[in-house]
Amino acid sequence: MTSKHIIPVLIFVLSSNISPGQTISREQMEFLTSQWEGERFEDGRPRVADDILERMKLVTIEEAWGVLRGEGYHNQFEGDWQPLHQDVAVIGRALTAQYMPNRPDVSDQIRKKGEEDGRIGNTNSWPIDMLSPGDVYVADAFGKIVDGTLIGDNLGNAIYSKSGNGVVFNASSRDMEGLSEIEGFNAFVKGWHPTFLTEVMLSGINVPIRMGAATVLPGDVVVAKREGVIFIPAHLAEKVVVTSEVIRLRDLFGITRLKEGRYTPGQIDTQWSDEIEKDFSQWLADHMDELPVPKEQIQELLKKRTW
Repeated sequence: MTSKHIIPVLIFVLSSNISPGQTISREQMEFLTSQWEGERFEDGRPRVADDILERMKLVTIEEAWGVLRGEGYHNQFEGDWQPLHQDVAVIGRALTAQYMPNRPDVSDQIRKKGEEDGRIGNTNSWPIDMLSPGDVYVADAFGKIVDGTLIGDNLGNAIYSKSGNGVVFNASSRDMEGLSEIEGFNAFVKGWHPTFLTEVMLSGINVPIRMGAATVLPGDVVVAKREGVIFIPAHLAEKVVVTSEVIRLRDLFGITRLKEGRYTPGQIDTQWSDEIEKDFSQWLADHMDELPVPKEQIQELLKKRTW
């Protein structure tokens, strides 16, 4: 690849070749997410299938982490959050936003460009206008707590009405009481504070961002649970789900056979013998209508087995 094809990672909204509402072109989005071969949104953001998102709800953070680690992705998890609810997971496609400390000459230009493109309201509402069902609004505001409240309950209601989902902010939020009344909504934030958002400017929408120790690209699958938040590259989402389902089935089979006394713990907690593997395949075939994995996925798994 020649130097003229190198894609800059962050381009501000005032650039002349930028379409309204995003800060990189479709070509640049495809360049950054080149391993994704599936459907994309109009702006180029990977669109992981709804079925994968639904199945992802049963994936544990540890399972996802294990798959990503095995693929060489060591910087996709961030802990240390203060979620609105401990027991409401947030799972969906990342729509990213980058905020920086305010600089008047730059922020004035960004606002001016936004007005020319038909943007209405404060810049922290612009990413919300772009949300689609299943999206998770993921924003980096450099960990600002005081005067770093990206949303309150009004914007929280707007987010949930557009996406049916929650948010993950490297920043704070306000109106905890009001946000908690939005059924199904959750916010993973770095803190809560009653102040308003000030001295912060929006520098990019749908750009790569850093969320603590993690690198996040638009379209990554967000899995936010009690342990923390993991950001799964779109092209690995299906592998994470399938691996989790196989682990779930093998664990259930092992527990079932141990309760029946058919095998010893030593036989189950080590590499299975050919006899146990054959028994597992037959058990899958006999119980596929009862198992907590889609029947179609079990059938696909059985096709790949040689027993």
